[in-house]
Amino acid sequence: MTDVPQTGAGRESGLITEPLPNSIDPDHFTPRLLALLSNALVWRESHELRRRFGLGTNDWRVISSLGLRPGMAATDVAEFTSMNKAVVSKSVGVLTDRRLIELSDGPRGSRPMFLTRAGAEMHDLMMPVSLRGQEIVLSHLEPAQITQLNDLLLAMLKETRALMTLESEAGVASAARNERA
Repeated sequence: MTDVPQTGAGRESGLITEPLPNSIDPDHFTPRLLALLSNALVWRESHELRRRFGLGTNDWRVISSLGLRPGMAATDVAEFTSMNKAVVSKSVGVLTDRRLIELSDGPRGSRPMFLTRAGAEMHDLMMPVSLRGQEIVLSHLEPAQITQLNDLLLAMLKETRALMTLESEAGVASAARNERA
């Protein structure tokens, strides 16, 4: 067990009343800093999109994806955006009800999705809200720094996805070994 400082009442009750000596410094923990930045940007974007259009960030991600790659199925959108399939499905329902997207019949039961004219107009109205978040993040950076930042983030995302795949495969292999045991 870790040697943890205890004082006063903490000593008697077993409560830890002082910081642990081996804690993570939150101001120098990059995953926390990235998460805080992401959370602030998503909150701002979602708040503005809901206020202006009655739609949220997840809805925008589906609309934006279909603006870039028309004809994707919900599964494709989930993979493209790294969103949970249930979240995409909920947004697809909202966007279909609002007649911003339409689902078609595709091969082997797939359901390709397309923006309607109203959906394309909504895309163009929502896009500046999303771009404003980028402006906020990049406003104090030089073009070369922006390129470097984007290259670093893309490399980190690639590594993270590869690590998640390896961990997932390791988990499947471990489960298979446990079943045989």
